[in-house]
Parts: sequence; structure tokens; C-alpha cells
Amino acid sequence: RDRMEVIEYSSYLEYDKIEIAKHYLIPKELDANGLKGLKVKMQKSALEELIRYYVREAGVRNLQRKIGSIFRKIAKEVASGSTKSYNITADNVKDYLGQRKMISEIANRKPEIGITTGLAWTQYGGEIMFCEAIRMPGKGAVVITGLLGEVMKESAKIAVSYLKSNHTKYNIDPKDFESYDIHIHFPSGAVPKDGPSAGVTLTTTLASLFTQQQVKHNVAMTGEMTLLGKVLPIGGIKEKLLAAKRAGIFSVLLPLENKEDISELEADILDGMELSYVDEVTQVLEKVLLPE
Repeated sequence: RDRMEVIEYSSYLEYDKIEIAKHYLIPKELDANGLKGLKVKMQKSALEELIRYYVREAGVRNLQRKIGSIFRKIAKEVASGSTKSYNITADNVKDYLGQRKMISEIANRKPEIGITTGLAWTQYGGEIMFCEAIRMPGKGAVVITGLLGEVMKESAKIAVSYLKSNHTKYNIDPKDFESYDIHIHFPSGAVPKDGPSAGVTLTTTLASLFTQQQVKHNVAMTGEMTLLGKVLPIGGIKEKLLAAKRAGIFSVLLPLENKEDISELEADILDGMELSYVDEVTQVLEKVLLPE
């Protein structure tokens, strides 16, 4: 291994999967189910529905299975004598596969205290990642849950230390750190999470908790943070922006040092996106914390 160059491939993006489905998976499944040449069409909106709400994977294997399931049900109707044409869209996918298997949490969100919208890169691509925190009377203990790796746990400690050392700047009573226990949680507890890019998200969540200011729910963020509040660059920008766009979030905060990476992205990824660049966590808090 030490004599080889390791080439890593990222997961397919949504539009990659759509193109693969249109040019390969759909024709293959039509032929496999005896529907080739019949009036059966699957629209782009149906593929988007399948990818977003019925499968979660890096590749397209399960997507192919879902397409095959739809076509087999159509083939059964055709074998029973049906001669009608079939047009599969986002609106009628549920008629073949049932209700959505996954939901978009952002649709049910609103500005709240102690909840921040972050962006993460996983084996399935980019994902929206919510960070929640509550406090209760105690002695300053910090509990962290959500199947987190060591790097994310360290990011949480950095966030707490930063706010303690800058309590005057943010009008936080220093006694609050000793008189309350904090519980930080990342939902989707069965999904492993790690990496330093949640540093900004964690700090924003805790700043909201201690200042009792709500956080804008329609702004997503990503970035590593130092103990002095500097925001450092991170990876997976392309996947994270696509995740935000897919979730209906068009305002994203990114590290200033990642600005050069944006110039390499395709225009359709950036279309409609409002990107803000920060190099200090103070700038992040100014943009996302709502006045009391």
C-alpha cells in the first residue's frame, strides 16, 4: 500500500444518479420486466423523489431496486390486460412504493434557542445535520450524544472553552457555566458522525443556549473552529452545498479559506445559493443569532 497512490472516489451526486438512471437503469429495468417498447415513462421528478425520500446510499444499487419494484407492479397490470400508458412522476411514486421512507426535517423547523443547522459529509454524500443543546440545573457537566467520534467531542469542548473565555463579549453570566449541566445532541443517533467541521455549528448552538437567542433555521453552516475563535477550512464543500440546496436551504456560511474552492464548482450547484464567508466565529453569531 505504501508504494501505491490511493485514489479516492466520492459518492455519486444527485444529478449523477439521475443521469445514470435515465441512460442505464431505466432502460435495463424496462427490458428486464418485459416493458420495453410499451408506453412507460419515468420522469426526472420521480427520480428525484426516489433519491431523496426512498433510498440513501453512495451508489445506485438500491435506486435500481426501487425502479425495478415500480416496473414489476406495472408489468403485473400489463399482464392482467392493461393497455393504458404509464407516466411515473413525483406525485404518483407513493402509489407504487407507499409513503416516503425518509423525511426532510427542515420543513418542520423554525427559529429556536439551542438548535443550529449544520452541514456534514457522510458516506452517502452531503447531509443536513442538526445540533441541539439544552441546559438544566447542575454543576457544569457536559453530556454529548449522537454516536459521535472523538474529533467531534473535542470540538464540543473547544466550543465550551471559547464561550467561557469570551463570556464578556457575548454577555454571558460566567456563573451559568458552573450552575448548569449541558446536554448536546446530534439527531439520527444510528448514523456515525465525526470530523472537525461541526465546530462552528456547536459553538453557535451553545452561544444560542447561553444568550437565550434564537438561531435562524434557514441558514446552514460548516467550518472547523480554533480555541481562539478562528474559522478554518473544511472539505466536502460540493456535497454539502448540494445537501443544503436539496433541503431547501439557500443561505450557507462557509470558511473564508474555502472561497477558492467555490470557483471550481459547476454553475448549476451555485445557482440560487447565497454564500457568506467568515473567518471568525463572531461573524457567524452576528449573522445567525436573532435579537432577543
